Amino acid sequence: MRKRIAVLKGDGIGPEIVGEALKVLEAVAVAYGHHFAYQDLDIGGCAIDKTGVPLPRETIDGCLAADSTLLGAVGGPKWDSVPGDRRPEKGLLGIRSAMGLFANLRPAKLFPQLAAASPLRADIVARGIDFLVVRELIGGVYFGEHKTETINSERVATDVMPYAEHEIERILRVGFETAKKRRSRMTVVDKANVLDTSRLWRAVAARMAAEYPDVALNYLYVDNASMQLVRDPAQFDVIVTENMFGDILSDEASMITGSIGMIPSASLGAGTRGLYEPIHGSAPDIAGKDLANPVGTILSAAMMLKYSFGLTKESEAIEAAVNSVLEQGLRTGDMMSEGCTLVGCRAMGDAICAAIG
Repeated sequence: MRKRIAVLKGDGIGPEIVGEALKVLEAVAVAYGHHFAYQDLDIGGCAIDKTGVPLPRETIDGCLAADSTLLGAVGGPKWDSVPGDRRPEKGLLGIRSAMGLFANLRPAKLFPQLAAASPLRADIVARGIDFLVVRELIGGVYFGEHKTETINSERVATDVMPYAEHEIERILRVGFETAKKRRSRMTVVDKANVLDTSRLWRAVAARMAAEYPDVALNYLYVDNASMQLVRDPAQFDVIVTENMFGDILSDEASMITGSIGMIPSASLGAGTRGLYEPIHGSAPDIAGKDLANPVGTILSAAMMLKYSFGLTKESEAIEAAVNSVLEQGLRTGDMMSEGCTLVGCRAMGDAICAAIG
């Protein structure tokens, strides 16, 4: 198989973690006879430094021409004073919109070797943590109208959360279809006791449920869902929710699995092209020090092989390699525990490559 991959290393630790993911992809290519071609493109702060904007036209065109895209991280204090419409994060929102990526899939799975690193009680962890957050990605309050105006001599800020029925239906369908391939349970998270948008989400979900009689559907208010994630995460299989709620809940979910550095994500649209990235930030305080955890990015590359390229066996080989390395006791600093061996970003990538080979 020959595939073209757009590479957006971004800011902070982005170049380091993406570099290790590319090494792993090359190990897969050698082991399974594939060829991956890469194109480096700029996004976020590094793009601002070079072009004055966080998402140059060249980057958009390159991602649209590629078979899929691998992203590191964007942002950092260096660009805190940049006007809001040109901040590094605008590049991330922009590329998602330009690629039509409306569904973000974030697995929350606890590797058994990291059970002690979870902040939850041992009896809760023992019941298992393995669920998927399906987040609507290009609608809602992040993409609605934003304005600040002066009314009666004081500033008043307004952020609008719009959702059209077709936007809700397409993300719910991703949730239903994904639940069918897992344990056939789906939870819609909303705030239907307050928000009209949430009441529309529930109405669409109830209508679609008739198409999926084998999927058990239930609803939770977002405040209750945030509590249930730490009280009993084993109850969840697939969680589907709107953009802002999904942003918050998926970050919470990442922490109960032991380390945010372990969690990958996939952003998908109507076709096979996707955007794959770890869920953590750019961590500028450790950038360039060989301290970053590359596993989230490496597992994001594994998701790319599975969801965009249909290479399930190769994707599972990466996951097995990560599991093998953890079983050997190798740990980066963010997940270090007594009796394990501390390694840096490059050494972790090398170990995973060796486990594939």
